Amino acid sequence: MDGGPHPNPRKAAEGYRLRVLATDEEAAAVVRRMFAEYVDGVGDRAIANGLNRDRIPCPSERRPEQNRHRIADGWQASTVRAILENPRYTGYAFFGRWTRQEMLIDPDDVAAGSAVRFRRSAPDRVVRSREPAHPEIISVEEFTRAQLLRRSKAAGGLQTARKAERSCRSTKHTYLFRGRIRCALCGRKMEASPRAHGMYYRCPARTLAPGSPVLESHPPAVYLREDLIREAVNGWLGRLFDRENIDGTVAALVDSQGGPGSGPSEQARLEQKLAGVESRLSRFHAAIEAGVDPAAMVEAINSAQKERAALKAELEHAPTPSTLTDAEIHAMIDSLGNVGAALSQGRPERLADLYAAVDLHIRYQHDEHAADIHIHPARGRVNSARVRGRSCALSTRLELPEPE
Repeated sequence: MDGGPHPNPRKAAEGYRLRVLATDEEAAAVVRRMFAEYVDGVGDRAIANGLNRDRIPCPSERRPEQNRHRIADGWQASTVRAILENPRYTGYAFFGRWTRQEMLIDPDDVAAGSAVRFRRSAPDRVVRSREPAHPEIISVEEFTRAQLLRRSKAAGGLQTARKAERSCRSTKHTYLFRGRIRCALCGRKMEASPRAHGMYYRCPARTLAPGSPVLESHPPAVYLREDLIREAVNGWLGRLFDRENIDGTVAALVDSQGGPGSGPSEQARLEQKLAGVESRLSRFHAAIEAGVDPAAMVEAINSAQKERAALKAELEHAPTPSTLTDAEIHAMIDSLGNVGAALSQGRPERLADLYAAVDLHIRYQHDEHAADIHIHPARGRVNSARVRGRSCALSTRLELPEPE
């Protein structure tokens, strides 16, 4: 996109024009979906499989002229990872993220030539523009949250990676509550376990880490019959979205968002951290004025200044806490489709889609034969606009019949 005359006077005199990146809304929606799903706990491979399943073209298929070095073979986990780690989606320009290096093919034979390799630069070598250089697709806050989540997964190794939804392999059966039921004793997701006389979800103790304190109270296996939890959940959802109760449901969702005093906003939290950094810098300067050697304070001051710059950038893009109105929640519920028909027909595919749309989560209390149900209709609509500000959710506890 044309950004006007080039800022360099010489180049402007020669007729050069400044080029500015423009937003491709269709592709931007895919990027937002990736970040939303990743922050919600979905892994790289599962995101790629979901995009392929929805027949969304990959970059080399959508823009083959810009990706001549790749084949249009669908989304890959590596492609998703590269997009999730690209800070340019925040609207700022970044330079020097990769360093070009020429390496000898054979150190003992210089005549054999060299090969060009690109390696990731050290963080202190990367330069970021002071002001946004193009329209943002992802806020600085959401990008930072995704990077912190990725680092925590890397630090935790396989034990942390297993907590994410990964490959979403195709199966012969439709598991209505796949990835939606957690064992209240250990907090892990219960796995589907087909049996000849019905479908169950189980949490085996043998998969717990040796020495885990949970092993003392965890039975050899916790089982939950699918038909029992399905009838309980469908009965509750049917009452919530029944025509006679829909106004009460909307009112409850509005109330669940909380008021202005329900908790500190993200902006207030960032302002508090920024005030702490400013206070630290003031102490450093006071120490120098009191006679401390400035050379001994250089590293601490530089670190504090970097932290202050990052916090100011986050503050500029921090979302303003706001709540959804009655009309917006009504529209959100209308986008779910005919909830009553999906429940009455009982088709597994429609039920699974409905559970995904309302972002259903279940925590099974084995010793009490009860289930804590939580829905978040707004967050479940990944492809629509993300919810602004506060949470919008409903929860309940359902008593289940004791297993026979």
